Amino acid sequence: MDLGGEPPVFSARTESDGDHVRVVVSGEVDMATADTMLQTALREPAGRITLDLLAVTFFDSAAIHAVVRLAQRCPGTLTVLPSRQVRRVLEIAGLAEQGWVSPA
Repeated sequence: MDLGGEPPVFSARTESDGDHVRVVVSGEVDMATADTMLQTALREPAGRITLDLLAVTFFDSAAIHAVVRLAQRCPGTLTVLPSRQVRRVLEIAGLAEQGWVSPA
């Protein structure tokens, strides 16, 4: 039953297409949710992973750490699609030019 409340603060779901897994994340990625995002991305074996962060509204240092760990575990197979907020955080952290970050 929908009570018309606020949408969830965080969600992460996968979409599989052959050896490509797309992880769609929305809401706030912080120290409480970053590991869930990482584990969701690693749940299924994949030849390519797209981490879709276009609907992410908050991204902290724990989230950065999770994405860097994912990039280390999946070298050459990860693409991150950042929201405007995520891109700004990655720029501040000096990571926006990494090969796994999709250009604007």
